[in-house]
Amino acid sequence: MKDLEGLFKHFVKDIYYAEKQVLKTLPKMARKATSEDLREAFEHHREETEGHIETLEKVFELLGLKPRGVTCEAIDGILEEGKEIMEEAEAGEARDAGMIAAAQAVEHYEITRYGTMIAWAKTLGMTEAADLLQKTLDQEYVADDKLTQLAEGTLNREAA
Repeated sequence: MKDLEGLFKHFVKDIYYAEKQVLKTLPKMARKATSEDLREAFEHHREETEGHIETLEKVFELLGLKPRGVTCEAIDGILEEGKEIMEEAEAGEARDAGMIAAAQAVEHYEITRYGTMIAWAKTLGMTEAADLLQKTLDQEYVADDKLTQLAEGTLNREAA
């Protein structure tokens, strides 16, 4: 990681690992959700996450690299916290509210990573990579908004 291109490649590997870990976690969250709307949101985002992985594989191809991740301790920690909420929170609305908080922590991590990678790709003249990553970033913002709507719409009040 001696220059911006090296950092960019590292971050692509980092977010690839992160997306793969998220893909493993979303079905568990969907199964634990009490709210049907929340369950559907997790299931929908699982499908989107599969697409995010495919998009990252295209970026790897543009970079001339084999798709592979590097361990991301940040996402591992965020997902571990979500696992604790799923295991320790009482079933029902309180657990749903906690899972929304955990899922939004994941979304915010992904949003920061994708935003940084887009800026770096543009700086490096990698416009195709930037365009691909922008589509993913847009989906991450939508997922975060959906979670906020669910929380603020009813789930937080019901959990209270």
